[in-house]
Amino acid sequence: MDSRHRIDATTRYDRRAELPPEQLIEVAEVDQSQLADPPMRKVTCEPYLASQELEDATNLAIALGRPLLLQGDPGAGKTRLAHAVAYALQLPLEQAYIKSTSRGQDLLYTYDAVRRLFDVQTAAPRQVTRTTRAQHRGSDPARYVRLGPLGRAIARAGHARRSVVLIDEIDKADIDFPNDLLRELDRLAFEVAEAGDMRYAVPDVPELRPIIIVTNNEEKALPDAFLRRCIFHYVRFPTDRAELESILSLHDVRDTALRDAAVDVLFRLRELDLLKKPGLSELLDWVHYLESADVDPDAVHRVPHSGALIKQQADQLRVDRWLAGD
Repeated sequence: MDSRHRIDATTRYDRRAELPPEQLIEVAEVDQSQLADPPMRKVTCEPYLASQELEDATNLAIALGRPLLLQGDPGAGKTRLAHAVAYALQLPLEQAYIKSTSRGQDLLYTYDAVRRLFDVQTAAPRQVTRTTRAQHRGSDPARYVRLGPLGRAIARAGHARRSVVLIDEIDKADIDFPNDLLRELDRLAFEVAEAGDMRYAVPDVPELRPIIIVTNNEEKALPDAFLRRCIFHYVRFPTDRAELESILSLHDVRDTALRDAAVDVLFRLRELDLLKKPGLSELLDWVHYLESADVDPDAVHRVPHSGALIKQQADQLRVDRWLAGD
């Protein structure tokens, strides 16, 4: 039976698990020749406070072998979930940061045809003997193939090791980008067209399927065929004061008065009609700077160093009017 349709009942992400401050994890971005004997590196635990709903959605995606599609406000913590899951499960994290020029195939592999052509043209004929003809530069197309993040995860599964794959801000790419990945996401297999003997596939073992997390800032609609293949979750900005203060505490903001004042200001700012409401990432940057600069908590309501929170001039003018009491 195809592993795509079997449940992975052994792997679960536990948001409350006690994790070591650092641990050895396989290096993700390595040459394909290192996939069988990978280097390791020490990774530091990054605090992440997931909601119960987000934990449930993550485990549903893992169990079904489906990509987890996360939508929500920028800065709400979508991207960092992939880091948290990879660390918690002690898996390498393959990261694909999508641009407007990204192609679906880039996640699987790239092929340097220009370099191969150059090598073929510059190979000295006198060096190509009958016995070395198969080894001379340009003769082996596999030399010019570089696996992408999803490609490495699929290839790594062939060595009985799992990966987490982050496809970040998929909506930045052309509409064809997610459509070009439909077959590979279903089959978890691909072949290199330029080198017919290069084929990679995840074995028929549910516990080896890559854990794929996709983020979407809703800049454009995603095709229905892609959505049908995903588990969906909307990451909402925390509305509970205690939850926000817990997040600040997890990120080593020790001044309780400063935490309380900063959270109060953030909630007030998000009530304003701003074009770009400050999110968690802005809050963390702002409060860390306030703490390092020894800003008095009583002065926080004046929104000092507002450039860390407010990112558009029109919004800064609205905040200035709000502070002036208009």
